[in-house]
Amino acid sequence: MGGFDIQNMMHMARQQYEAMQKKMQATVVEGSAGGGSVVVKMDGAKHILGVKIDPEVVKADDLEMLQDLVAAAVNEAGRKVEEAMKSGMSGMLGGLGLPGL
Repeated sequence: MGGFDIQNMMHMARQQYEAMQKKMQATVVEGSAGGGSVVVKMDGAKHILGVKIDPEVVKADDLEMLQDLVAAAVNEAGRKVEEAMKSGMSGMLGGLGLPGL
């Protein structure tokens, strides 16, 4: 069959998937908004690990602006996790040696 070993490929895919899962669990990104006045730290599973808010933003007495900044920082962190996942997946698929990937 020309060296096409599906069982071996499946084993390699499983190993690479498990390695990527571990890498994503260890991945931590930060998303910020308002020039860094709100910073959100998020892991690869999209769990928020922490939120930092500059006290000056709170003193501004504009609750709606603060809410918008927190939402924007969370969304940016989520996008960074997605980018890290895509990067990891493309590396994993390329490592399988499949034609065209």
